[in-house]
Amino acid sequence: MQEDTTKRVHELVEAVYRSASRPILATLIRLLGDFDAAEEALHEAFAVAVEQWSRHGVPANPRAWLISTGRFKAIDSMRRRARFDASLTTLAKQLEASTSDVEAWDDESVEDDQLRLIFTCCHAALPPEAQVAMTLREVCGLTTDEIAHAFLTRPSTIAQRIVRAKAKIRVARIPYEVPSKADLPDRLEAVLRVVYLVFNEGYSASSGESLTRHDLSSEAIRLGRLLVELLPEPEAVGLLALMLLHDSRRAARTSPTGELILLDEQNRSLWNRDQIVEGVSLVERVLLSRQYGSYTVQAAIAAVHAQAPSPAATDWAQIVGLYDLLFQADPSPVVELNRAVAVAMRDGPLAGLTLIEAIFARGDLGNYHLAHAARAALCRRLGRIAEARASYEQALSLTQQEPERRFLKRRLAELSGQTG
Repeated sequence: MQEDTTKRVHELVEAVYRSASRPILATLIRLLGDFDAAEEALHEAFAVAVEQWSRHGVPANPRAWLISTGRFKAIDSMRRRARFDASLTTLAKQLEASTSDVEAWDDESVEDDQLRLIFTCCHAALPPEAQVAMTLREVCGLTTDEIAHAFLTRPSTIAQRIVRAKAKIRVARIPYEVPSKADLPDRLEAVLRVVYLVFNEGYSASSGESLTRHDLSSEAIRLGRLLVELLPEPEAVGLLALMLLHDSRRAARTSPTGELILLDEQNRSLWNRDQIVEGVSLVERVLLSRQYGSYTVQAAIAAVHAQAPSPAATDWAQIVGLYDLLFQADPSPVVELNRAVAVAMRDGPLAGLTLIEAIFARGDLGNYHLAHAARAALCRRLGRIAEARASYEQALSLTQQEPERRFLKRRLAELSGQTG
């Protein structure tokens, strides 16, 4: 009987850790003012839970109990070390004088702490790569090994980024807080950028053997859901919609052997209809608010693709119009390139190629492999085989992702023997 109880408690503690360890950590970081001390306190609290819950039963509010226990363990640790560092005595007293009521740590206050943690990890004072590493480690709970694997980087490199970021937060006294209403737009933009960067690396890996990394894109979507739950700003909702709509095509984007399949060749019956329905609903919700930005417009474009039963039935005129709107919000050469591809589908390959040539003529996107691949595809449709071959070769020289390299090589092989 005792063994059964112990087993059940172990399973419960593991379940609480999976579902609540990151929110608990966020509160402990606020209370202790130190990432490493909070991490240590978190693990000690869960270790104590295994022992005490087996003997005394599970508390009514496990999250609050774990926060209180972690806080107590941190105070106890400071007191033990105080004989070597007198400043810890003062710190322990200050911490002990702070809220000690278990019921004070309700769900709402813990959620506030999660939001504070997200903004701290994505603070503009930290380098972009550190923002990503900190967010995945502290907010999402990925290990340094998992983050390194996702970005094809050594674990030691990720660990160094996190250590330096924590030191920067401490030395620069970066505030652990949600920005004021006046500062929120700029700060939220940085948070959304980090979430989208994580998603993009999972959706279309920058290099390596696999086209996608499902664990990373799924983590970004989970983070996007958390952000919308904590701070339902229109562009946060728009970003979540965009990620859901892009991810809905994941199963159709590669063959069983891992080969890249372009959008117009995908088996649309493999698209995730639940994600499409949710994504479209979110897009419509934000568009009705008339408070949208570039993520929402991109999501609207993805929604048009998602709702088309076939490539031929795609409303390319609407997509071009949305790209016009997107360019107003985000006037970048990549947006121009994507619009040019849409124009080619609406008005013919020559119209699209003319726009792409103008981008290259300005000196933009010369090192962007997708721009050369797009030019190659349009030249191919126009029968300009030599130009198509040269552009495919240029694209091949610029990409490090193996599925894309194999795709480009196949296109080059298909052109062999053709003239034009």
